[in-house]
Amino acid sequence: MSKDLFANKSKSWDMSSRRVKNAQGIAQKIIDNIELKSNMTVMDFGAGTGLLSYFIAPHIKRVVAVDNSPSMLEMFKEKAVEFDSETEVIELDLSSSILKRKFDGIISSMTIHHLENIEEMFKKMYDMLEDDGFIAIADLESEDGSFHSDNTGVFHFGFEKEKLEEFASSVGFKSIGFELASKIEKPYGTFNVFLMTAYKK
Repeated sequence: MSKDLFANKSKSWDMSSRRVKNAQGIAQKIIDNIELKSNMTVMDFGAGTGLLSYFIAPHIKRVVAVDNSPSMLEMFKEKAVEFDSETEVIELDLSSSILKRKFDGIISSMTIHHLENIEEMFKKMYDMLEDDGFIAIADLESEDGSFHSDNTGVFHFGFEKEKLEEFASSVGFKSIGFELASKIEKPYGTFNVFLMTAYKK
């Protein structure tokens, strides 16, 4: 069983106003850019404690939280009673496993920099989407490695948007777009967070 890198962080994860503000900013950009519908089932990939999907929930039918951290998902379950949608929790490491399910959309925040093989993950996401399904992925623009105080489990110091577009396009995604979703202020710098949207058409 893989080590839960977030075991000691789950209890205090939502206490950071910076983290909440970031999730709110990303969620608003998703709401602005994606036509969310009340009958949709959406996967929150790397859902953590559900910060992002909490703000998306009022606009859809069901949130499926997928994460490989059991401690984070325990916090999600506690929070799920406050969600304005149905919720479901799946403990799974999608980087090494396959989920044979179809979703209307996949959202994700600050997760893919923890994945080694980005192109492979885009392929899995494509396969898990219904026709006309969407992805809405937020993560860091390229940075110098100083964003995390500990880079254990970090495979990418942010991303070049052109590279992500190339990966997504290669597996079949269309209408790929990018927008600045949020800025994270830290004592030693400001880090830009992008929102990438794309569709299976």
